Amino acid sequence: MSKITIWIEATRPKTLPAAVTPVLLGSSLAHAAEQFAWQPAFICLIFALLVQIGTNFANDYLDAARGADTAARIGPRRAVATGLIRPSQMRFYAITVLVVAFGCGLALIPYGGWWLLAVGIASVLSAWLYTGGPYPLAYNGLGDIFVVFFFGLIAVGCTYYVQTGIVTSEVLLIGLTIGLLINNLLIVNNYRDMEEDRSTQKRTSVVRFGRVFALRVYRFAGLTACVTPCVLVVQGYNYSLLFALIPAVAAIFQVKRLGAARSAVDFLNVLKVSGWIVASYGIFVSAGLVLG
Repeated sequence: MSKITIWIEATRPKTLPAAVTPVLLGSSLAHAAEQFAWQPAFICLIFALLVQIGTNFANDYLDAARGADTAARIGPRRAVATGLIRPSQMRFYAITVLVVAFGCGLALIPYGGWWLLAVGIASVLSAWLYTGGPYPLAYNGLGDIFVVFFFGLIAVGCTYYVQTGIVTSEVLLIGLTIGLLINNLLIVNNYRDMEEDRSTQKRTSVVRFGRVFALRVYRFAGLTACVTPCVLVVQGYNYSLLFALIPAVAAIFQVKRLGAARSAVDFLNVLKVSGWIVASYGIFVSAGLVLG
């Protein structure tokens, strides 16, 4: 395998729709408000992608350093843990990508004000503190809150704000919903890795509260995703938003598949469908918003 392929794999391409979808939704909401502006929208997209990649690099490096990625792992291989990339290299590029992300985020200040500096600092620091620092979020059951807040509410809310100058209840509702659906990707990973995480003292929400709790969280995300387009239609948005019920209902049915998963292939299939749900839900909702 070439070095380029290894590094591309280390970015975890399948996770990148989780960065793109919230920006798409925030921009579609801005379009519905007749205030879409492509420049800040594009900057938000690049910032989100860089933070996602930086988070993935940091997670790869820090999990290996803490011994959380072991030979018992049944999920996708990690570059540092398997020796494909040296720890020092991964640390360097994780920090570099996050610094570049921060620099990119500074370009949003003219559109939204200096308070966005605090959001940028919090986003970049949290990307590292997700698995790093004295109290890593992912190791103490706070990873889910991090995902819903930053990949949902903040990502959608800030994308909308830098284009319109305000945040509405619809923005918060859609931000919460997509954040919960994106968190389902984390739920699947933590459900799969529960035994390994417990043995390495990684106290994810699944380790702390159990697999039944994880299934309930997954189902709640699906139910919320069903309610959101209905609320928007009642508020006067286009009926085409109801197409988003297709992936939303699929999320509810996925709960049974996740509960029955045992092998690496089983979990991979659930993860793939969960990713499809995030992407398709974002596309259907965005299309409905753009159509008016």
